[in-house]
Amino acid sequence: MADKDFDKPEDGDEVLGEEGSEANASGPAPQGEPTEAAENAADELTIEDILGAEQSDEAAVADAPEEEHDLLLDLKRVQAEYANYRRRTEDQREVELLRAKGSVAKGLLPVLDDLDRAEKHGDLVEGSALAAIADKLRGVVARLGVERYAEAGDAFDPQQHEAIFQAPTPGTTEPTILEVVEIGYRLGEIELRPAKVVVAVPAE
Repeated sequence: MADKDFDKPEDGDEVLGEEGSEANASGPAPQGEPTEAAENAADELTIEDILGAEQSDEAAVADAPEEEHDLLLDLKRVQAEYANYRRRTEDQREVELLRAKGSVAKGLLPVLDDLDRAEKHGDLVEGSALAAIADKLRGVVARLGVERYAEAGDAFDPQQHEAIFQAPTPGTTEPTILEVVEIGYRLGEIELRPAKVVVAVPAE
């Protein structure tokens, strides 16, 4: 009788047969180990997730415990200050780059004037060495973003043109550029040099 009692399983002991072993072997993976499909799904962000990120941040601040509320506000304030600093730095870099280009271009303006005079006198013969140099120099200035302006017949604009002489001209109804004495140049919104012109004005 003692031997038979010893062979009986105690209460709570687990008895596994062949069917139980197979069931455990083919059962679902432990919950602590995510499957590959779950990992891929976790890496994917929808448009709704991205668009709702800012609203989620505001909701997180509003719902945060009192002791964390001030810390979250400070964090958002630092993020905003950094974004403003970065934008100002990028804007300042663009301004400095434009100034550097303008400084180089201004140094070339007298040379461009000499080339214009040589062209008017017929010294820039097509195919000559001087004409080739002039084309290369003008190409460099154009790549810098420098634009020349003022042509005879254009309307006179005192904001862009410098009138060195006014000529009363019959038939003229509004101030018009009669002759360009010195070409004007600009780089973007930066005025490198105003155009010097003779202006035709209405005759009295």
